[in-house]
Amino acid sequence: MAHSSDAQLYGCWMELLGWMQDYSKASGLDYVKISDFPDYIYRMERPYELPTTTASASLNLQGQPFLVASVSPRHVDLKSVQLRLMGSSKHWHLHAGTEGLLEGKRPFTRLRLQALLDGAVGAAQL
Repeated sequence: MAHSSDAQLYGCWMELLGWMQDYSKASGLDYVKISDFPDYIYRMERPYELPTTTASASLNLQGQPFLVASVSPRHVDLKSVQLRLMGSSKHWHLHAGTEGLLEGKRPFTRLRLQALLDGAVGAAQL
């Protein structure tokens, strides 16, 4: 199985973070950067090659993490983006394809993320 390049994955990761930030503004959830990549933290003043330093982020509802997203560090062979709805068994492992993130073979789009979050937020507020 062919794997996408690191540049594709981390580019898709940055796009997903943008979607999360946009959703937070529209929905009232809080976007929170959780952590940076450990290899970025220990690089001191040396240049960092990845397009982002963010390794994980969340959307918080009423001060608590609701959706947590993270991406594999660059030393991992089979890299992915992971999404997890807190307090639920729902989680996703997304991979980079030539056109963006993939959920298996299905494209994982901004609209897919919005639909998942809208349903989960609606259920959480019942």
